[in-house]
Amino acid sequence: MEPTGPAVPAGSVAPAGWAVPAGWAVPAGRVERPGPEGGQAGRGGQTDQGGLLGRIFLTRVLEPGDETGGRWVREFGVDGVVRRLRQRGEPLPGVTGKRWAGLLARAERADPRRDLAAAQGAGVRFVGPGDTEWPGQLDDLGDARPLGLWVRGTPDLRMWALRSVALVGARACTEYGAFMAATLAAGLAEKGWIVVSGGAYGIDGAAHRGALGAGGATVAVLACGLDRPYPRGHAGLIGRIAEQGLVVGELPPGEHPTPSRFILRNRVIAALTRGTVVVEAAHRSGSLVTARAARRLGRHTIGVPGPATSGLSAGVHELLRQDAVLVTDADEIVELVGDMGELAPERRGPVLPRDLLDPAVRQVLAAVPVRRAARPDDIARTAQTTPDDVIAKLYELRALGYVERHGDGWKLTRQAMISVRAGADDR
Repeated sequence: MEPTGPAVPAGSVAPAGWAVPAGWAVPAGRVERPGPEGGQAGRGGQTDQGGLLGRIFLTRVLEPGDETGGRWVREFGVDGVVRRLRQRGEPLPGVTGKRWAGLLARAERADPRRDLAAAQGAGVRFVGPGDTEWPGQLDDLGDARPLGLWVRGTPDLRMWALRSVALVGARACTEYGAFMAATLAAGLAEKGWIVVSGGAYGIDGAAHRGALGAGGATVAVLACGLDRPYPRGHAGLIGRIAEQGLVVGELPPGEHPTPSRFILRNRVIAALTRGTVVVEAAHRSGSLVTARAARRLGRHTIGVPGPATSGLSAGVHELLRQDAVLVTDADEIVELVGDMGELAPERRGPVLPRDLLDPAVRQVLAAVPVRRAARPDDIARTAQTTPDDVIAKLYELRALGYVERHGDGWKLTRQAMISVRAGADDR
């Protein structure tokens, strides 16, 4: 006989195999109406409890980013996939017998009600497609879309994602990289943007700290269960993020990270945000995966340059040689990802006193030799004007302290020579 599965609220549409215990009423105010993928939507558009538990069940069975599983959900609905797994039916399309056996073994151990209770005990909620808090831009991932996201923190994930930027980079970053990540994050936070990163050591941690230090908002997307923050050395930082921002992830409670889960997590970072900024990255850096995912999804791909000799910036420089956009501060990032009119200020060097001179006077000043006195007619030939015009402008320049007269000739003052050398450096 098929074992009875975990319970769901009475009045919900439960996947086959789940029992509905007596006395477990539908929450007050619930309005049942048809929802996506054959399920039902409830209060505020949230998926019904049966569909909720079905999705939680599948997060135990399917790995993040499993496009085959995502296709099953799209074609058969959550309930249909859950039913096939729990009833140990024929393999679903596109899977080998060996892999199907592995999925069935996972399904036997899955207990969504226990996962939901553990999450609630840790202050974590589950947000799925159809929920009012679901960020619609995640749907751009197609069949690789998350089955749902576990979320810790009070803000609304959908609203925050609408004005967010990803800041990612090397774990073993340089002081320069950490400084740039923190400075960019602080600048973005001060402008009301949400900084999204992966909670890792290096650039990720610097970005989160920069946003928090500026009193701003930040989101950490983890590759593990939210009850087991990783890396452990960032447990305190991730706790601060949960208090001041949001911590999200695809994996149910107790799940640990693996190399493949880190890589697949990066697609969520790219899809959630308007653009991905890579601060430091070697040629094989995982942060380049985030940038490439952002490019595929039509998001902005952005890079912060580093020293040409730095191996940790080699991956960023390669992005910049392709179609990434170079930025150096938060204003330039906002100009790319922001709304129309959010332009970075015009960049220019300092205004020097000689810049304020009339162009014709500057032309005469430029014709005065640096190291010797010259006669007005010699200066006139170089300045391409008349000797009388040169004499008039030389007296004007003398009054301003740029030139001095030596007999029949004129030469630059000491202060003017310094100014001319500075101008040569500018050129």
